[in-house]
Amino acid sequence: MPEPSPASPTPDPRLGGPQAWLVWSAAVLFVLYLFGFQTGYSSVNSAIREEVGLSVAQVGLIAAAYTWSFAFFQLFSGALLDRFGARRVLLPAMVLMMTGVFLFARAESFGTMVVAQIVLALGACAGFVGAGYVGGRWFGFAKFSVMFGLVQAAASAFSAFSQNLIGGALETASWRELFTWIGFGGIALCVVGFLLIRDPSPPQPRDRSESLGKFFRDVLGSILEVARIGHVWIAALYGALCFGALLAAGAVWAPKFMSARGVPAEGANLSASVLWLGLALGCLVIPRWSDSLRRRKLPTLVGIGLQLAALLVLVLAPNLPLSALTVAWFVFGFGAAAHMLAFSAAADVVQVERIGTSAAIVNGTMFLASGFLIARPGQIASAAMDAGTPVSLELAAQASRPLAIGLAVAWLLALWIRESHPGRAESA
Repeated sequence: MPEPSPASPTPDPRLGGPQAWLVWSAAVLFVLYLFGFQTGYSSVNSAIREEVGLSVAQVGLIAAAYTWSFAFFQLFSGALLDRFGARRVLLPAMVLMMTGVFLFARAESFGTMVVAQIVLALGACAGFVGAGYVGGRWFGFAKFSVMFGLVQAAASAFSAFSQNLIGGALETASWRELFTWIGFGGIALCVVGFLLIRDPSPPQPRDRSESLGKFFRDVLGSILEVARIGHVWIAALYGALCFGALLAAGAVWAPKFMSARGVPAEGANLSASVLWLGLALGCLVIPRWSDSLRRRKLPTLVGIGLQLAALLVLVLAPNLPLSALTVAWFVFGFGAAAHMLAFSAAADVVQVERIGTSAAIVNGTMFLASGFLIARPGQIASAAMDAGTPVSLELAAQASRPLAIGLAVAWLLALWIRESHPGRAESA
């Protein structure tokens, strides 16, 4: 996630005050809204598949369309925020997100659902980045990491809550009715954003004669400058594989893996959703542990190792009680918080004014990998079912193979990358 530029040289007495918390809370509400929709898809995709007539592979591809579109659009979101400020970017983004929800609720085919996901991604790409930008501008650059951790923890905890809430709502309403009401919630969010979201000071001045083409050339130039640093790409790759496995499980496949073990739908959704609670706690613990140790590698290796071990237990160990499976999903989410250190490792080796660009590369790579890791299990499961494999733990193990391989590669990459925490050099 892109980090904002340092605060302007002229101090603003409002920084960190009541208005700062109001603006930040409005930005976080946007993040909660988009995370709730993302994770809610895992609870409704079975109903969507039956009504619309989708294959298992298409269910994964619909989610992948969102992540691939998000990966492209968000590369520019940080630069747009720096150029135009939070109000001019986040308000249109909220409107696009709300429009995408309504389109999704009315979609009648695979194609129209893909279109709705692209519109959703165009709005959502500024949400997480925007909350970070607001935190940096309204609380100061020095407090950005603390505010960012709070955003991630809140989003993860809410994802678990919303997943169960949506699962319960489906017992009394159709998925179309449910997402129509979520769309109305988006209208309320737009009103809140219009009333509260402001910038503490004007964004960086810009030449009004500057062409749109020059603007995008400047953005691409910054990306290419950072892209020449190999360390950034190694961090991006292990972070992408770690995060991709998390999003594939949390957004689509975790309830299905549980169902393959014979767990009823309600228990499958409940137990799988705790991975978001694990992520919330992990995002508060692992980055702080890294700063305390002044090391990136060890916390990353421990986190990815926990994530991989939990996945192997979930898809290979037979005859486990529901309580043990629930704990395993929690550990999976806790370990996945190691993906946050990929942003830090990349930021360690670039100039301060390029931190946002390095984060954009990491974040974009994460969502590209997520698209593949979301889609591939569905393709494997479809092929196995066509070959006669019943819905079982064996099928779950086959479908989860890309996630396990990806996490193993991520661990090796994290082992290979050099230590980059700036505190190591300072204490040497």
